[in-house]
Amino acid sequence: MGRADGQSRRICRPGTGFIHGAGRPRFLHATEAVQAGVSILGENYLQEAQGKIDQFELPVSWHFIGHLQSKKAKPVVRLFDLVHSVDSFNLAHEISKRAAILDKTADVLIQVNVSGEASKFGIVPEQLEPLLDRIQTLENVRVRGLMTMPPYFDQPERVRPFFARLRERMARVKNRRWSPNIRLEELSMGMSGDFETAIEEGATLVRVGTAIFGSRQ
Repeated sequence: MGRADGQSRRICRPGTGFIHGAGRPRFLHATEAVQAGVSILGENYLQEAQGKIDQFELPVSWHFIGHLQSKKAKPVVRLFDLVHSVDSFNLAHEISKRAAILDKTADVLIQVNVSGEASKFGIVPEQLEPLLDRIQTLENVRVRGLMTMPPYFDQPERVRPFFARLRERMARVKNRRWSPNIRLEELSMGMSGDFETAIEEGATLVRVGTAIFGSRQ
């Protein structure tokens, strides 16, 4: 399928999940990507995603990677296989409640603000263990790992310390004796401009929409 196919094959690494087409409403391009072998599609915006996912017939895993408010948890739990942006106990509790109604366990990542930027969502790193302590009491949510959105730099190497902080933070807490619903396995970090650096620092999920489809506009 041209650019998407070629770029998908060029950047793949064993054991890494590539989240394609993040937030892009181009239904046809998403279909072509899946036909070329893409297995994960990401969405930033619930309103754009709802109609697309309900109409999509090809087998693919849908990831929600945008900021999520508790009041939007109901449709997100129904539509998505993994939520990347849990940043409070209240949100995790609402997701668990909605998942219980659907008789499912919702998989989520905790968003950690490793840069300390006021403009970024996510908990500060020191809040991670206390938050996990509370979430492990919930019956219908499963924490699969962590996500971060580092500052933007033109030079990918300047982002490396932020990726390393998330990796080190997860390594620090994952060996605690947690309940079975705390499974710290995934690191979601890195985008089209810096995904290779992210992978070198341990990323298991990277967001490469622009590298595959071009810019959103």
